[in-house]
Amino acid sequence: MALKVPTAQEAGDKLAARAGAASGDYATKAKAAGDAWQAGAVAAKGAFQQGISAGNIAERFARGVAKAGAAKYVRKITDVGAGRFAAGVQAGKQDYIANVGDFLSTLAGLTLSPRQPRGSAANITRVSEVAMALNAKRLSMLGG
Repeated sequence: MALKVPTAQEAGDKLAARAGAASGDYATKAKAAGDAWQAGAVAAKGAFQQGISAGNIAERFARGVAKAGAAKYVRKITDVGAGRFAAGVQAGKQDYIANVGDFLSTLAGLTLSPRQPRGSAANITRVSEVAMALNAKRLSMLGG
């Protein structure tokens, strides 16, 4: 006997219709799941390493991007991303403040080599000094 399954359109319509009613449950359960998420994510470090090291992973990634295509990227930015952008930035403001301060302090504490005339290759030394200081800060924050 053949299985009775909905069409893709019917399944999509049902998902969209019921998602609005489920948003309260989602918010409540997501708020309560932080500890379980953290424990699971930490426990999965081996699986993560295996996943990003799997054979042909770069090719599989490229095929996934090609399958999605530029049109989907643009559609999602237009239909979803643009409306969420400002709220997302506001929601991330405290995290940004907490994380950028160490880097800004590092920059403020630098004494760069003297600036040379425009176009001088010696000016690249100044860029290197900034890059090295920021990378050292990043690594120290990661414990590396």
